[in-house]
Amino acid sequence: MQIDLKVLRYLVEIVRHGGFGKAAEQVHLSQPALSKAIRGLEEALGETLLERGGRGSRVRLTPAGKVVYRHANALLEGREQMLNELRMLRGLECGELRIGLSPLGSGEIFAPVIARFRELYPGVEIHLRERGGVEQEDALRNGEIELATSLKPTDEDIAWMQICDDPMMVALPHAHPMSETGAIRLEALAEVPIVGFEPGFMLSKLIRDNCRAVGFDPRVVAEVSHPDFGLALVAAGTGVMLLPRLIAERHKTDGVVVVPLDSTLLRWTLSLIWRRNASLSFAARKMREMIREML
Repeated sequence: MQIDLKVLRYLVEIVRHGGFGKAAEQVHLSQPALSKAIRGLEEALGETLLERGGRGSRVRLTPAGKVVYRHANALLEGREQMLNELRMLRGLECGELRIGLSPLGSGEIFAPVIARFRELYPGVEIHLRERGGVEQEDALRNGEIELATSLKPTDEDIAWMQICDDPMMVALPHAHPMSETGAIRLEALAEVPIVGFEPGFMLSKLIRDNCRAVGFDPRVVAEVSHPDFGLALVAAGTGVMLLPRLIAERHKTDGVVVVPLDSTLLRWTLSLIWRRNASLSFAARKMREMIREML
């Protein structure tokens, strides 16, 4: 059995105004049309809801009518509350945003966007998850977050928007034989100890795949989760480090020389990603829009 909320509102207005005349004006119907709608509701429920007196007398609810009237009020109030909450969500007066950011580059790139979002929409609660790109994609698929940052994805279920396309650099100890080279080809690092990022970083996989594509497995001697520590290891002579130009410029370290990597294939293509068929929250849509505008 389907009951139209509109007809329940008619019933509530009739009771509120004590009759069909004023209620008809309130709901913008003729009295015959309003009477027909109520008769249809009574037939659908199999109960008489109103005691109709003579002209000029107030209508009264039957016992069955009192039950329907009580629930009709609750349903209509619930509908209004639902619409009000949706209006607040659309206006970003409330809600939450669950976003995953990679430790690599997020502070430099996203901090201003997040600060601006908080300033404009203080009622939205932001939940930040800082993990490598591999974990971010898993969290995205599991519904733990709505937006994430990662390198340009290749899987069909992930949609993306490119944020940064940065060349890669080689960070070397100041006294390294290749520190005065104009540019270093990836093949030249075949026998060189490399300070890499942890496996949870998509950049780690990208570097490994590109090294294998030119004929060698990278000789990784240490894995880090933050460029500052990696560059400190480079300065100490542990090995060399491959990292995006943006990160190398923001984390300059004494005793480290940064030289361009001569490669058109190995680049840091940072992207904002989301599930292709997901219905994003109003907050996530607004954040995506702000990132597109600000970056």
